[in-house]
Amino acid sequence: MLMPSIFGENLFDDLFDDFSRPFKRVRYNAPVNNVMRTDIKESDTGYELAIDLPGYKKEDVKAELKDGYLTVSAQTRQDNDEKDEAGRYIRRERYYGTCSRSFYVGEEVTQEDIRGKFEDGILKLQVPKKEVQPKVEEKKYIQIEG
Repeated sequence: MLMPSIFGENLFDDLFDDFSRPFKRVRYNAPVNNVMRTDIKESDTGYELAIDLPGYKKEDVKAELKDGYLTVSAQTRQDNDEKDEAGRYIRRERYYGTCSRSFYVGEEVTQEDIRGKFEDGILKLQVPKKEVQPKVEEKKYIQIEG
């Protein structure tokens, strides 16, 4: 006898899928390897990063520059509550997740140099090229009295 599925999916499908790749999928059905895919394009003046963040909102995304590393992080939260007419839960799922990625951009780049835009699930960052200024060796002499 066929029974209708309460959950709309087979509970055991993921369990018996390819054991060589555990945890391949995130709960909200976006493959993990599709989150934060990054294209980097180099020009004469700098770099353009295009980071895929499907399902994220602008307020969920943060970019930080520290010690020459540009770190992009995103956090998401999903609550799916379904109740019947009496107000009892038929299905209740929650997902909380974070992801981050770091890129070394050099210690010469400042926060004010980087420009960002989030549109249609893609974060675009413009990072200028900065030439490393060679450090001039400063000679320090000890004063000798006499």
